[in-house]
Amino acid sequence: MLPCPYFLVTFTLPQELRPLAFANQKKVYGLLMRCAAAALQKLARDPSYVGGRLGFVAVLHTWTRDMRYHPHVHLLVTGGGLSLHGKEWLAAKHSDYLVPEGALAIIFRAKLCAALKKAGLLNRVGRQVWQKDWMVHCKAAGSGQRVLKYLARYVFRVAISNSRLERFENGEVTFRYRNNQSQQLHHVTLPAAIFIHRFLLHILPRGCAKVRYYGICSPACRAQLEQARTLLGAATAANPAPDAVPDSPPTEPLAPASPAHCPHCHLGQLFAVRLLLPQRKVPP
Repeated sequence: MLPCPYFLVTFTLPQELRPLAFANQKKVYGLLMRCAAAALQKLARDPSYVGGRLGFVAVLHTWTRDMRYHPHVHLLVTGGGLSLHGKEWLAAKHSDYLVPEGALAIIFRAKLCAALKKAGLLNRVGRQVWQKDWMVHCKAAGSGQRVLKYLARYVFRVAISNSRLERFENGEVTFRYRNNQSQQLHHVTLPAAIFIHRFLLHILPRGCAKVRYYGICSPACRAQLEQARTLLGAATAANPAPDAVPDSPPTEPLAPASPAHCPHCHLGQLFAVRLLLPQRKVPP
């Protein structure tokens, strides 16, 4: 995580494309994630919004809370990007949104259409899906830590946890879920065969990665990521938060002003802000 604001951007696959996605899961899931990343990166390069290269992690999610098939991808995105020459960190121009959702949805739709055509799958989709509005949602996520914790639940978990299963009687399974909008608890009772069918909808094919990294967060851009971390660290040190400024001079001298490498990762630069002295004696 970089020390900058983050945004959560969600791309949803339209209902008309879901049968195609389920029949070609490994291929379509990959196209879904790559096209979402490419659309976001393209729009963010516009100086009106960011003007630089973003960094983000993408997590594939295929179920609703009642286990229906609903493929979509969540992207945790930096609220800014590294300039094209790599010497400047460019913050997002707007604090309440990263890029306009409508324009992002149009670019995403066009890129996925072109990708399906190249893959030889476009003729299996009705034309009406390319004429309707697609759903893309973008919202501010603060430092990104809470969203990261939320997304982490889906990395190694299955569609439903044992704690949500309430009973199995007369060949039927009852489970509960919380409505995302009303926050009310709902109870669903399904025949065992239907319940198993819904559960199996969300088992990914072998070799399909549900977590991927793009932009400056991709494994091939580690140098750019560390450069961004250094630039953000220098900006933080130059403009410390009010509560980070000591009220009185420290009793011990600070470390040298020149940045040193982090003693743990040996990559990022370490900037001394204040030396914290022991508040109590260590027992012998």
